[in-house]
Amino acid sequence: MTYQCQYCKKDFIRENSLAVHVCEQKKRRQDQHERGVQLGFQAYLKFYEVTQGSAKLKTFDDFADSSYYRAFTKFGRYCVDIRAINPARFTEWVVKQNKKLDYWCKDSIYTEYLLWYLKLESVSDALARSIENSIDWEEKNGHASKDYLRYGNTNILCHAITTGKISPWVIYNCDSGREFLNGLDEKQIEMIWPYIDADIWQQKFKDYMADQEYAKDILEKAGW
Repeated sequence: MTYQCQYCKKDFIRENSLAVHVCEQKKRRQDQHERGVQLGFQAYLKFYEVTQGSAKLKTFDDFADSSYYRAFTKFGRYCVDIRAINPARFTEWVVKQNKKLDYWCKDSIYTEYLLWYLKLESVSDALARSIENSIDWEEKNGHASKDYLRYGNTNILCHAITTGKISPWVIYNCDSGREFLNGLDEKQIEMIWPYIDADIWQQKFKDYMADQEYAKDILEKAGW
């Protein structure tokens, strides 16, 4: 009697040997609940939904057996590693922009997406993410989260803006945000400008006056 792996069809004399055996296909099934793999699977489904309209017919087994498995899971794990903002929208964007799958994990592609997305997201999402980031800072540094822009390291704050962790909805609509901008040097302004372009955002605030008042009210009450 032999024992056969249901995935690679390899035969084993002992049941224990089969139990410890790990082939590529078995490993893929074992990894299916990993966050990066799940994001890769969702990207795979979105790709088929947008390009062929057949995502409903696809299962995880289809994904695991696909020649594109490695590429999609690489993308999913990339999203986890960089803490991508709204991975579902990122996936939809790269598919609809006809970006080559091999390029999905390029930082330049994510930056292009981020510059697009930050101008479109809801004010509530933007505020929530910025405040969550300030709470993380509070836990590490001991200062109140409301003082994030007052006492945080300037270069780190600039980087947080370029990664979407701090939104222009915050920067332009609270006292500490405006003070932060006034204290930046020319290089720092140049670094963050694509993300906070005043002409674009002032027009946005005119178009969405109620949202701006909402942001101001939330931030003022929070002490920002």
